[in-house]
Amino acid sequence: MQEKVENKQISLFPSEVEKQEQPGDESWKKSIPAQVFLNHFFGISYHIEQLREVHGLHQKIYFVNHKPSLSSKDMEQIKKHLINSWSTEYALRSTAQLGDSNYLRNALHWTFPQAYYSVCEGLEAFLYTLGITSTNEEVIRREVGRLVVKGYYPHPVAFYAAGHYGDFKVHRLPLSDYKPSLNLAGKELEAQAQIGQFLRTTRKLRAKSVRQQVQANPTLALRSKRTGQIVEKFSQSHWNQLTWRFGYTTFFDLLGRLRISANHREIERFVEAEIDFKLFHQSLLTIVDYLNQIHESYIAQAMGLEAYKKWVESLPAHLSKGFVEKRLVHTIEPLLVLANEVSSTEENNLGLSA
Repeated sequence: MQEKVENKQISLFPSEVEKQEQPGDESWKKSIPAQVFLNHFFGISYHIEQLREVHGLHQKIYFVNHKPSLSSKDMEQIKKHLINSWSTEYALRSTAQLGDSNYLRNALHWTFPQAYYSVCEGLEAFLYTLGITSTNEEVIRREVGRLVVKGYYPHPVAFYAAGHYGDFKVHRLPLSDYKPSLNLAGKELEAQAQIGQFLRTTRKLRAKSVRQQVQANPTLALRSKRTGQIVEKFSQSHWNQLTWRFGYTTFFDLLGRLRISANHREIERFVEAEIDFKLFHQSLLTIVDYLNQIHESYIAQAMGLEAYKKWVESLPAHLSKGFVEKRLVHTIEPLLVLANEVSSTEENNLGLSA
């Protein structure tokens, strides 16, 4: 029998989570799926915080050499996506400032999709500098996978999963094979274990979703060589025929798990859980801030630092004098200075070798 994937979207809480050993307290039992989800996102934020100062974009040759020729139309679209990204991030940050834990609990209906869409808009702006103008989610997923694997992203978010169904491999997380606990990460081993599990379960659900879509299409569906009927029970060889459709599983897929409708039954179950909602919100903010910083850095490098600064200064005050300016002054500008120094050093070395 085929597994059901509602609305062709990845389920927020995989069935594996509900089968874990559960403590005796009933309220805690009901909270386990939500706690595991929090553990995963906290693991990502912990991993970022531990490594962000060590692994900078200036170490990435793709960043150092990112100086494309952008038309006025390109610039217009890039700015449009960035403003959408910042406006959504502003709303996400405002929620954190407004309420207590109970408020943040009920705010999940909009903070989950806000985190996803803020990063997605910034990502689309970055992709525009590479000549990738599609807003189709499948195209974006494929391109992000390609860029992550190729080496465009710094180490804290360069992890990914690949491989056939039942034989997934996690890359760039050497400690990810350890089984995570139900506790928050307190060391790098636990953080990598959390991210590894998150990548595997997300890729598994992605695989099931792709299978359902393919098998529902009479033209594309895999059929029995003996009977000609659409296959219902998949063997490993059947799964292997679909692997190419999965692409790579990256941070984009993990954030995609947040993109659920406000009235979905699983968000209601999440809201009713007993977890640390403030910590969850802070974890999302850390991830959104870091990923948006990466994409904005690429864009500033493409536009030129002075042109980028001048544009930011022209923005409404809540952005030009807020977190956008702070990220520019404290992170992006120093990063571009470092990148230019690396570029100058390479040019001098080439001159000497010539």
